[in-house]
Amino acid sequence: MSNIRHPLTIEFALLGFVRQQPMHPYELYQRMHGDSALGEVWRIKQAHLYALLRRLEDEGYLMSATSSQGNRPPRRVLSITERGRARFAEWMRTPVVRGRDFRLEFLAKLYFAHQEGEATARFLIAQQRWICRRMLDDLDKQVATIAPDQPYRLVAQFRRGQIQAMLAWLETCNKELALVER
Repeated sequence: MSNIRHPLTIEFALLGFVRQQPMHPYELYQRMHGDSALGEVWRIKQAHLYALLRRLEDEGYLMSATSSQGNRPPRRVLSITERGRARFAEWMRTPVVRGRDFRLEFLAKLYFAHQEGEATARFLIAQQRWICRRMLDDLDKQVATIAPDQPYRLVAQFRRGQIQAMLAWLETCNKELALVER
């Protein structure tokens, strides 16, 4: 078994928020649950968020400094490091390769890519469409080898329908971006 730990999608989203501006952990928690569209996608407990932030700091993606507040206790303010900025940019521009990651991970990537600008969002959408087409091709080959009376054929057909829906939604995203350009 491997001891390599891969960051979770939500960790990258946290980097994305801190990338926009330095903030203290509770402010980040409020942002994740308040005005952020990602608050509708993810629910995270405050203690878990703080543990993830500590891990990102331990891995060199974030750094913290203490800021005094007059009579109140000092606050820990987080900012993203160059290493964190580079890792976030790489993650944001990389499409997801599994259908089950589309709802959480791709939506987070698109959220931040849209903030970067229309060109970044279009690039991500194009990459994701290419991946989805490959997934469809692979499923078609798989379904062709399954006997019609096998129950797994229905599962593969369901997965195919999901990927087709993703492709249709990605096309809608492209159309929406075209409307914004005008």
